[in-house]
Amino acid sequence: MNGIRWLAADWPAPPGVRAIVTTRAGGFSQGPLEGLNLATHVDDDPARVAANRAALGEALGLPAPPLWLTQVHGSAVATHPGPGWAPAHPPEADAAVTRARGAVLAILTADCLPVAFASQDGAVLGLAHAGWRGLAGGVLEATLKAMAVAPGEVLAWLGPAIEPAAFEVGAEVREAFVADDPGAADCFAANARGRFQADLEALARRRLARLGVTAVHGGGLPTYADSERWYSHRREPRSGRMATLLWRA
Repeated sequence: MNGIRWLAADWPAPPGVRAIVTTRAGGFSQGPLEGLNLATHVDDDPARVAANRAALGEALGLPAPPLWLTQVHGSAVATHPGPGWAPAHPPEADAAVTRARGAVLAILTADCLPVAFASQDGAVLGLAHAGWRGLAGGVLEATLKAMAVAPGEVLAWLGPAIEPAAFEVGAEVREAFVADDPGAADCFAANARGRFQADLEALARRRLARLGVTAVHGGGLPTYADSERWYSHRREPRSGRMATLLWRA
């Protein structure tokens, strides 16, 4: 439908659990946001965003509308009680969890790392928006705490994110991680400008390992270099957003 394409998570998900990330292909957005922009906060025509969201839901056969969040690069976690829940305003959070069949979780990204979680029995799902601020602030830890599942019984999948070659940060970002975990220094490479190239995916994998989550899948999907498939805020300051969706049918 309308050329919409998405990538299914490559993980051994429990029966009924589905996780996908949209590409920018298809949709109704135009100009610098051309394609399937799913965000309402990037100065797109609201009618086009609504049409994109509706077309995606129909293409995927979603059991209910996704729970969209107001993301602020923090660590708050929303709990989705069930597919009939329709809050008046999107919750201000950067992660969500659910125990309800048919409840669809959603986060928006365009360089930040989406991380999907599922308990091995599929009964509990979690989805986190993990940019560097969220990672440093504990969004993965908060999501796992809200899931209330032993880390060794959790599967994780990493979606597309900015690659180290394109992710230059200052010393303050490096310090935000190294102060708590000296070994995180391995995830930063000094460059000729006195700054650092940060490996966001490696930082997330390190956090997950420290938490005891060993079944980690996905990754290796660079957003900056792949302009055909992904939006990238670093590449295009006025950029659309992909969505990662997670639900249990």
